[in-house]
Amino acid sequence: MKNEPLIIERTLNAPADVVWKAITNVDQMRKWYFDVSDFKPELGFEFQFKGGNEDRVYTHLCRITELVTGKKLQYSWRYQGYEGNSFVTFELFAEGNKTRLRLTHEGVESFSANGPDFTRTNFEQGWNHIVGISLKEFVEKEKVM
Repeated sequence: MKNEPLIIERTLNAPADVVWKAITNVDQMRKWYFDVSDFKPELGFEFQFKGGNEDRVYTHLCRITELVTGKKLQYSWRYQGYEGNSFVTFELFAEGNKTRLRLTHEGVESFSANGPDFTRTNFEQGWNHIVGISLKEFVEKEKVM
């Protein structure tokens, strides 16, 4: 299991264009994801946000490394002042009026030396909540176009 990418798949009851907008439009991202500094779906674009728990907040530093409009978004994901680097990939598969979303987080083990907040289990719980609850509810309830 060590060094295996973390993969979470969900079927969202919303068309792929709605899901794509939710993961690439800064105003929509702030509603379901994190309060990102800024975001443009452009290769090489760098953005950051803060996230963590009640005790500790971490600055996340990200840079878009791969982009296929409407289908795939990948960015590097690391923490300011901490060891490690990883990559987060959102892939969208249109299935009629629904969208199958596959989130892959590669390299989470590179953060393990940073302490208990950086365990694989924490990443699994975090992504399951973000993709399986926050994003799902946002695109299914809001149906923002």
